[in-house]
Amino acid sequence: MPRTKGAPARKDRKKKVLKEAKGYFGGRKKLYRTAKDAVEKGWEHAYRDRRKKKRTFRRLWIARINAAAREHDLSYSRFINGLKESGVELNRKALADLAVKDPQAFEALAAQAREGLGQA
Repeated sequence: MPRTKGAPARKDRKKKVLKEAKGYFGGRKKLYRTAKDAVEKGWEHAYRDRRKKKRTFRRLWIARINAAAREHDLSYSRFINGLKESGVELNRKALADLAVKDPQAFEALAAQAREGLGQA
């Protein structure tokens, strides 16, 4: 049986990891073992945080909507409930964008939410 040599594949594997570690500090970019550990840890964080980002943005949108709703004497929960009751189907991203960029439109939505709650 002929002897198999793994040098080319091994070199490619190492090259791929070291290329991925570009920009890391010290041995984390030069030494294969530490670079591999750092790169794998980085991939773990990236995978986790792609999911975490969605939660973080939702929290930001809710905080912005709450702040804008309170300027119109409504809490966040009453504002959202009023919109649901009056049949407005805007997601939180769009509501937060309106709260920041178009206060007049948000004011109209707040009035609609009040109507939905039975307040005038």
